[in-house]
Amino acid sequence: MRYDADIELGDAAFEARLGAVGPRALRVATVVLGTATGADDVVQVAMERAWRARDRYDDDRPFEPWFLRIVANTARNDRRQRGRLGALAERSAARRPPPASTPEDDAVLAADRRAVLTALNRLDADDRAVLALRFVEQLSEAEVATILDCPVGTVKSRTARAKVRLRTALTASERPS
Repeated sequence: MRYDADIELGDAAFEARLGAVGPRALRVATVVLGTATGADDVVQVAMERAWRARDRYDDDRPFEPWFLRIVANTARNDRRQRGRLGALAERSAARRPPPASTPEDDAVLAADRRAVLTALNRLDADDRAVLALRFVEQLSEAEVATILDCPVGTVKSRTARAKVRLRTALTASERPS
């Protein structure tokens, strides 16, 4: 009987970990998909996959990168299956500017966000993913490498190339047509 109680406690702890990483998982799914549409479904499928694989999870390793890798792979599979290459959702709309800002500051900030999001949407999905994970989610290069299932050096080179492409896209959007 005690054995069953220990299993239930372990399952409850696993569920708590899934719940704690849920918001970040949703952002990762949104970035990899390129749109918020379907991101919650991807996270749900990833949670189910993680739940089924919980006996293979190594407690000596960090939980979040393991789970976010499942989310990223699930999102990639979903994007591939549906052929999605849609625009990156404007996640910044939910964020409020600092209370001390003026309407002019808000207008400039909104225009800058739109310009960056437009430039990000011009990039391919891999560039968007590495930039968003590294700079929006502020994950370390090692965590990004775990999530994208590639070496840290690859993350460094992909990040550098994606930054150049983003800079080029931003510069191109500033030039008058």
